[in-house]
Amino acid sequence: MQEKLFERLEALYPDMVEFRRDLHMYPELSFHEVDTPKKVATFLKALGLEVQTEVGERGVVATLRGGKPGKTVALRADFDALPIHEENEVPYRSKVDGVMHACGHDVHTSGLLHVAKVLSEFRKELTGNVVFIHQFAEELVPGGAKFMVEDGCMEGVDAVFGAHVNSKEPLGRVGHCAGPSMANGDNFEITIHGAGGHAGMPHLTVDPVAIGGQLMSSLQQIVSRQTDPLEAAVVTVATFQAGDSFNVIPDTALLKGTARTFKPEVRENVEAAIRSVARSTCEGLGASATVNYIKGYPAVVNDEAETARIARVARSLFGEELVYEMTPMMGMEDFSYYLHKAPGAFVWVGGAMPDPSDVYPHHHPKFNVDEEAMLRIGKLFIGTVLDYLGEEAS
Repeated sequence: MQEKLFERLEALYPDMVEFRRDLHMYPELSFHEVDTPKKVATFLKALGLEVQTEVGERGVVATLRGGKPGKTVALRADFDALPIHEENEVPYRSKVDGVMHACGHDVHTSGLLHVAKVLSEFRKELTGNVVFIHQFAEELVPGGAKFMVEDGCMEGVDAVFGAHVNSKEPLGRVGHCAGPSMANGDNFEITIHGAGGHAGMPHLTVDPVAIGGQLMSSLQQIVSRQTDPLEAAVVTVATFQAGDSFNVIPDTALLKGTARTFKPEVRENVEAAIRSVARSTCEGLGASATVNYIKGYPAVVNDEAETARIARVARSLFGEELVYEMTPMMGMEDFSYYLHKAPGAFVWVGGAMPDPSDVYPHHHPKFNVDEEAMLRIGKLFIGTVLDYLGEEAS
């Protein structure tokens, strides 16, 4: 049956590309998706599936019930875009100023929709059920997955799988990582409250700019001196905002950054240390600090057995040379919320553009991927579904 499904998916490739390009031209930001979920729901309803809309507020979930009873496997794709102005000169470039699909979510969505179409055409031959989760707001904490899970999208699901296109890896190369694979991702904002004044008389002020510089240095010691060197942790200050004049010391300064960890206890220790270092550094220099610490996505912890399953399926489809074991990364992904409800795995599938001069990283204004990655992800999903449901792959 697998080969028949693959042949059908390949026949649908032009439709897949057309749908992806439509999404790319009309992107919508996280928590502002209106037309995208409507397009997704319309497509899925036309397949005769059980479709739920406004799941968690903006998500869409469709259920395919096979001809014979069995287990239930879920597949997930995300559909939000980023606040980036596209610089690609392609016919399907974004028509929305300042917004573009710069991470491949348009690829994920179209790919999964056409997987749903193929599987729905063979539903009578399937043993078990397939749930298609189309998620909003993956790019922005607190993320859409949390709300969709709370709204019941994982009820009755026995296993869940997700895939993300990788713009830097060759087409079809599949990276997998069992256990902790993507980090807890937290954000923090530290406001330093000083006392402003004339830049020529700094002794009459409490300079939050100078204190902010000291604080940036002190924060780095949380990882280098307060965290076990055998544990993974990152503390990065990415924004430093203070004043707008050459001769005025401002009253306040603002530092924004992110903390990335894997283990819960390390996460708690890093948060406590950021609060403590900010308070002590500022108070020691005559200022005060307000810390706003925002806990983001929990770590993605892939199930050992299900990671082995999808890796085995990938090797059988694409060959040993295109499947590799990844090292854990400090990026974050709210696919973690689904893994709290059922075992599963999240993998990366290569989709680098054929011309190396066109290869750019995710979240870049010239980001783009080889659209054939949709076929590779689609076949990996179909093969994994058949394997999980115990279907014959012949």
